[in-house]
Amino acid sequence: MTNDPAALQRLRDIALLRSVRDRIDREYAQPLDVEALARGVNMSAGHLSRRFRATYGESPYSYLMTRRIERAMALLRRGDLSVTEVCFTVGCSSLGTFSTRFAELVGISPSEYRRRALQADVGELPSCHAKQITRPIRNREASAAASSVA
Repeated sequence: MTNDPAALQRLRDIALLRSVRDRIDREYAQPLDVEALARGVNMSAGHLSRRFRATYGESPYSYLMTRRIERAMALLRRGDLSVTEVCFTVGCSSLGTFSTRFAELVGISPSEYRRRALQADVGELPSCHAKQITRPIRNREASAAASSVA
């Protein structure tokens, strides 16, 4: 164990950030915003955003939207809900924002994703494989992966 106050504070911050990430994972369908998440760990919204990005490489909002889009992809593959129903089920309050963010992360619209998933019978794969194969990839990640392959 160290007596360095700065190192101890970093460890405390990491524990708090982990609790924020866990809360997002658990409550992704609830109306969450950075201010509410920050209040839950007694940080300012700005400090939480900076520390979260430094630790996890993305903002709390981006992480939340990624969780929502991952869940939306699973619901769209199921095929029994409309895109609008999926949007509200995963906690988004605007169909336009949901569709835009979905297209940014997945590369196609939610309607197109649902159509392709139903045609390909992805639902026949074990869920652990379907989740891995269909994980959203941000555009910047996709372009980095493509350039490393070339």
